[in-house]
Amino acid sequence: MKEINVKTSSRSELIDITGKVSTFVKESRLQDGTVVVFVPHTTAGVTINENADPSVKADILMELDKNIPHDDNYTHLEGNSAAHIKSSLMGPSLTVIVEGGRLVLGTWQGIFFCEFDGPRNRKCYLKAVGTGGE
Repeated sequence: MKEINVKTSSRSELIDITGKVSTFVKESRLQDGTVVVFVPHTTAGVTINENADPSVKADILMELDKNIPHDDNYTHLEGNSAAHIKSSLMGPSLTVIVEGGRLVLGTWQGIFFCEFDGPRNRKCYLKAVGTGGE
């Protein structure tokens, strides 16, 4: 298992961590299996989506903000209820297939850390499950 750090710079953002996950797969010598990506925060999450066009990230955040506004008469006293809701929608973890020592992702797919209560210094755990190389 490995812990990676993610530094966020705004309240809401999607940060591409595909390279960090891919590096972990190489370092762990995982050849065939899965890698689990887990975010141990209640106001952040993780998702897979297009990483070729940055407007996709902006559109996702725009729609989340439109449907789950920051201020909406929430009762949670910390003032970050919207972040908790968005985190629940994205989810705290995902699993990616690894074959031949490489992440199995679609042509345009990337793995994104989803910040909804930043800026903050966050962490993400990676766990390799499967068979290794020589």
